[in-house]
Amino acid sequence: MANGYTTDLSEDEIRPSTDAPEVVVQRLPLYVRVLAQFDAADAEMVSSEQLGSQLHMTPAQIRKDLSYFGRFGKQGRGYNVKRLSLELRSILGLDRQWNVGLIGVGRLGRAIIAYPGFKPEGFHVVAAFDADPSVIGSSVGGIDVRSIDQIKQTVAELDIQIGIVAVPASNAQSVFDALVEAGIKAILNYAPVAPQVPQDVKVRGVDPVLALQSMTYFLKS
Repeated sequence: MANGYTTDLSEDEIRPSTDAPEVVVQRLPLYVRVLAQFDAADAEMVSSEQLGSQLHMTPAQIRKDLSYFGRFGKQGRGYNVKRLSLELRSILGLDRQWNVGLIGVGRLGRAIIAYPGFKPEGFHVVAAFDADPSVIGSSVGGIDVRSIDQIKQTVAELDIQIGIVAVPASNAQSVFDALVEAGIKAILNYAPVAPQVPQDVKVRGVDPVLALQSMTYFLKS
């Protein structure tokens, strides 16, 4: 155990980092995904050039990103695929289970509950909330839908660390306020709004309409 991260080689120096830029942290899951592809192809070692080719990044940028968190490989040898993947997953906290609460069980919310990609990566939707009395008390994907008024109580009861917001824009800020009051520090936002939250609360927005609108810039001519 080295500074909170497990390593099985003394040559590797793994360290947590509080000064890594947010953009670097956001790229780490991409490294984990690509390393999984190399692992599936039975590759034992991978170079920064190979990683860069897959991610459309320069090898120098990849080496700089990883340097924020430690020394993972040796010059001329590259990185051990399995080991680097395990270390990055540990750095990201992907070596444990995260309990998730979903707010909004309309069509989008139901699709999120049914999505099979969360659980294998350690994200377990353990509670769902809605404001519609006709939905409260029903079961969606094996999860009982609770009233939004029960967010604070349920967060404590089920040890929920992450919230997913899938409500209309008009209701979103009040939902964010309720999550913040309940102590949630990480929120995935599907609502088309820019919420007001305290500085220590991390919000990631998912808005396919904005993505499409940015792409049409390149198509309009």
